[in-house]
Amino acid sequence: MRKNKIWLAPVLLILVQAAQAQDTLRYTGSDLVNADYHHGQLVPAMGVHNIQTFRANREHPELADGLNWTYNHAPMLAYWNGTFYLEYLSDPVGEHIPPSRTLLQSSKDGYKWSKPAIVFPPYKIPDGWKKEGYPGEAKDLYATMHQRVGFYVSKSDRLFLLAYYGIAMDKKDDPNDGKGIGRVIREIRKDGSYGPIYFLRPNASWDMKHAVYPMYTKSKDKDFVKACNEILDSPLMMQQMVEEADRNDPLIPLNRPVKAFSYYHLQDGRVVGLWKHALTSISKDNGKSWEFNPLRAPGVVNSNAKIWGQRTSDGRYSIVYNPSEFRWPLAVSTSDDGLNYKDLLLVNGEISPMRYGGNYKSYGPQYIRGIPETDGKPADGNMWLTYSMNKEDMWVAKVPVPVVSNAKEQVNEVFNALPDGQELRLWNIFSPLWAPVRIEKAPDGIKALTLRDKDPYDYAKAERMFPAGRKVKVEFSVTPAQNNTGSLHIEFQDAKGTAASRLIFDADGELKAKVGYRNSGIMKYEAGKTYDIRIELDMNKRMYDIFINGQNKGTRLMFVPVASFEKIMFRTGDVRRYPDVDTPTDQDFDLKDAGTPVKEAVYYVKSLRTTAF
Repeated sequence: MRKNKIWLAPVLLILVQAAQAQDTLRYTGSDLVNADYHHGQLVPAMGVHNIQTFRANREHPELADGLNWTYNHAPMLAYWNGTFYLEYLSDPVGEHIPPSRTLLQSSKDGYKWSKPAIVFPPYKIPDGWKKEGYPGEAKDLYATMHQRVGFYVSKSDRLFLLAYYGIAMDKKDDPNDGKGIGRVIREIRKDGSYGPIYFLRPNASWDMKHAVYPMYTKSKDKDFVKACNEILDSPLMMQQMVEEADRNDPLIPLNRPVKAFSYYHLQDGRVVGLWKHALTSISKDNGKSWEFNPLRAPGVVNSNAKIWGQRTSDGRYSIVYNPSEFRWPLAVSTSDDGLNYKDLLLVNGEISPMRYGGNYKSYGPQYIRGIPETDGKPADGNMWLTYSMNKEDMWVAKVPVPVVSNAKEQVNEVFNALPDGQELRLWNIFSPLWAPVRIEKAPDGIKALTLRDKDPYDYAKAERMFPAGRKVKVEFSVTPAQNNTGSLHIEFQDAKGTAASRLIFDADGELKAKVGYRNSGIMKYEAGKTYDIRIELDMNKRMYDIFINGQNKGTRLMFVPVASFEKIMFRTGDVRRYPDVDTPTDQDFDLKDAGTPVKEAVYYVKSLRTTAF
């Protein structure tokens, strides 16, 4: 997770030229990211749901399941026994600054997640311990956790958790230098309980007389021992451990300084390997050897953030990553054959404000991981992903399969008339724990798309794509539960997120429209009253007409021209553009009252209809 040394341009050029000569993964599409925008000006993959599973809180740990550590990162995901499992590591403030621990959440549906359980607790390093090559010795020091592989489902269908205890003598020391303590393992039983912790593979430099946990070989559970041996005998499992392992570990097939390995199998049985910096290679023998040293995948833009690849349930392939030199946005690219990737679509284009500064914390949705081939297949056939936001909060994303980017039909949705659980199937949502987006019953008992917001810094957001057009009529029904707090922004956008016009249910009780620099008042609105709104958008005139509850409320000028309209967005807050590409890398400050909720605002959207005219 530590920042890498800057690669020199000539070296990169050589790597790219070498990769172009290989039969390897490559991006052949024309879409590129503009990192000046959080969404990169990418078209969304349709129907993606981004769900926050854990919100860090230092001031009020009782509002964060009793946890007050604010560095949370490196999530991993598995699906087993009809349940999603999410593992992540946590430090009090910043990366590589102990103590450190690993936590686990679970969910039956991917939307409602359990309280995090501490599954690998802090590990005390004995006072006086000396690390080779480091001056000084340990005093009141705890281990630093790190892992690139979090789960393993054995051949006998048992689920195991894995983690690694490293040693960072100070905040700049590297805990992944092969001189740590070692990798540990324990079982997650079907009843939700946990087995005892064992060492799977300690570092050679660690003196096992100081070991808190026994070696796995000491277990009397023969099937457990067999599962551990399965891991150690698997080149693809061991390759994921290269960073923390002994530098000469004979079980690591490719013992090179490459990071965050993920992989998938092609239809012909070959394995495509992926590493940070968009490095890639191919193996014909399940990872025992690689056809060439990892080289830059031609056309794939990625820096030192993770990249994830998998075969999807429709028989196609996807890679998910941050396609820029920054850790935003989060995007997916798809392929028919697993080697040639031809599109680039948005998964998450939001950067929640970093509420708590800390060592090596980076802005954006990052360190993406899906469910490995060994760790289950979700029953719904969708692609499920996990990532951290700002190395602070935990998130998951559900990406519908097949991955598509445009609506084929106009929208005609009355949520109360749609099947339960299917109401938001075609909507893109961004749903923080304190600003959730979901289907609820409004006070009148009618099902509605509901946006709540009590987060002082984040917001709820819901988007719906429709067929592109220059003249579009959009009709929707909104019921604000209040008129003295919060705000609801409703934008009419092109496919890449450029808004041409915006309506605002503002905190001062007035419904407004953005016109150039200023907001233009439309009318006062009342708490609890339903407003049936019709907007007739005409880009040929760059004007739109507003009708509310059957009354003509006038015509307004669009504040930005777009080539066509293709999306409506509901958002409980202002546009945000911080951070940007020029923002200092490290944030050393906390936001005021970040752990204290504000008065909740609630908005009910009961229907949406679009028509070309």
